[in-house]
Amino acid sequence: MPKKHVIVGMSGGVDSSVAALLLQQQGFDVRGLFMKNWEDDDTDEYCSSRQDLIDAVAVADRLCIDIETVNFSAEYKKHVFSDFLNEYRAGRTPNPDVLCNAGIKFKAFLDHALQRGADYIATGHYAQICETDGLFQLLKAEDGTKDQSYFLYRLNQAQLSRTLFPLAKLYKREVREIAKHRGLPVHDKKDSTGICFIGERPFREFLNRYLPKDPGAMETPDGEVVGEHMGLMYYTIGQRQGLGIGGKGEAWYVAAKDLARNVLLVVQGHEHPALFRQAVTGTRLSWISGRAPHCNWVYCAKTRYRQADAACCISHVDERSCRIEFAEPQWAVTPGQSVVVYESKVCLGGGIIDA
Repeated sequence: MPKKHVIVGMSGGVDSSVAALLLQQQGFDVRGLFMKNWEDDDTDEYCSSRQDLIDAVAVADRLCIDIETVNFSAEYKKHVFSDFLNEYRAGRTPNPDVLCNAGIKFKAFLDHALQRGADYIATGHYAQICETDGLFQLLKAEDGTKDQSYFLYRLNQAQLSRTLFPLAKLYKREVREIAKHRGLPVHDKKDSTGICFIGERPFREFLNRYLPKDPGAMETPDGEVVGEHMGLMYYTIGQRQGLGIGGKGEAWYVAAKDLARNVLLVVQGHEHPALFRQAVTGTRLSWISGRAPHCNWVYCAKTRYRQADAACCISHVDERSCRIEFAEPQWAVTPGQSVVVYESKVCLGGGIIDA
């Protein structure tokens, strides 16, 4: 019986490298693919794509597998970056990792792999896939500190049916130990952080290349002007650093954006009531099973990555939007981010938080 053919998205990091190694050990016919998703300024000091490619090729050589490089930068601009800019223009704070997974890693990459005759694609994501009676579920990873199901909630049945997550039941420390034991050159490579196409460059500097500055007032809810912002797009709800507001008392936080007046609303104190919301509306919905969850059942949800699960219920849901009510008010809920719903360890899906 011929081996199943899997193409692994190899980023040059330890996670995807170990994913390829594990699949090879499990008897799959493994090939690697390095995705190039951004090229506008990949020759400057901030971009690590060249080194990442070198590392991915070094790992492929160590494993004796073929690897190809595919340029998805056009698809990335169309399906990720354009949405990224539009969201900032609208005063929201998008999550490009969610968009990239849905539109590039599990769409453009998957389509390319299937055209090459692959049975599956695989990545180094920390998440689990479970099939029961032909229905695929997305579950949290065994390592709760690294779980990435939040970023994968827009995947559908067709995508999950062709995807493997070899790190599903491993902890990060185990992944590094496996890489070191097998002699992979990236076993101690630092994890990448930040937005993929921005790298380590200052965020405001990058965003200003594409969107013009539009300074305005910083005001308290009472209308007192306490400073000037550089442009609403540069700030996110709950932000404390970089506000430049002096004076005594508790720290200042961004509480809201008034787009009509180009005003940034700020408050003092981490526990200020203006920083909390009891309910959120999600739009651009995506449910993994293809069906919306039941209303008025007790679920849990996250309104940002790294947030603890918060008890909630869905009070309304239709094709366009859902309303999620939390048992306890949630801090710094941010329009443009995602609200992701869980039933125990099962990720049900979610949507983009509306203003």
